[in-house]
Amino acid sequence: MAKEMKRILMTGAAGQIGSELAHALRSKYGAGNVLVTDVVRPEGPLVESGPFEMLNVIDRPALEGLIRKYRIDTVYHLAALLSATGEKNPQKAWDVNINGLYNVLEAARGLGLVRVFSPSSIAVFGPATPRENTPQDTVLDPKTIYGVTKVAGELLCDYYVQKYGLDARGCRYPGIISHQTLPGGGTTDYAVAIFYEAVKRGRYTCFLREDTRLPMMYMPDCLKCTIDLMEADFANLRHHSNFNVTAMSFTAGELAAEIKKRVPSFICEYKPDFRQAIADSWPASIDDSAARREWGWRPGYDLARMTDDMLAVLGRRFAA
Repeated sequence: MAKEMKRILMTGAAGQIGSELAHALRSKYGAGNVLVTDVVRPEGPLVESGPFEMLNVIDRPALEGLIRKYRIDTVYHLAALLSATGEKNPQKAWDVNINGLYNVLEAARGLGLVRVFSPSSIAVFGPATPRENTPQDTVLDPKTIYGVTKVAGELLCDYYVQKYGLDARGCRYPGIISHQTLPGGGTTDYAVAIFYEAVKRGRYTCFLREDTRLPMMYMPDCLKCTIDLMEADFANLRHHSNFNVTAMSFTAGELAAEIKKRVPSFICEYKPDFRQAIADSWPASIDDSAARREWGWRPGYDLARMTDDMLAVLGRRFAA
């Protein structure tokens, strides 16, 4: 069914995942076939390498206008307020995360789109969820507005699958680590910032406790799992919008120790803030056997390989 995905619209393309996913999709399907949108106009390759339009997903007429103008058949809907940012403005988080998704699904239904991708998150889990090897089908008990919107989003997407036959898909992203784009207000952001600070300053003050363990994924695996899910045969999918996916789990201290092996002078301190309570409500490890079984998910990076690559890339960048 991958051949059907010819004309793609992405929302929230200027974010951490969107900026890199846009490049991967343009490389795969052709730059002219991937329209990227956001509420801000980023500088550089994202705008220069293919079509870009300003879009607020709350504005459904504008969204539908772009779908018609560019003859879109597939949407990657990444526009959202993340966990830490959402706690500062829960009303806006609900508006963007829920009403924005509703607009995308209604546009897809009304205009006959082929497929929609809307990512979920480990934020759907909470204190009542098993923290170790969190099952695919389990209690969803979020304590953040971001988590609440992601649970509602999963249910809404599944409703459109069952009610209208819309092919809506999504996976529960763990923390995503990348050297391309700075993070945008998530609780797992420390795992990106720590690399930048290690290379630039040789020290980092972490906003989580040293023993805080969370599921993580390196960006190349994030891009791979997203595209692989979207290309999977619909007939093989028992789940649709809520696949557990992960690649590794580690504590903040274990990540700092891995960096210190390669940068012996590196110093990491720990001063937990309000994000600690959010992290404590999330899983320490994830069971993603459903994704492996239903569409062949396999990660390629573990902690050591990711650390090697992050430090090498950032080292070259800051040396230049």
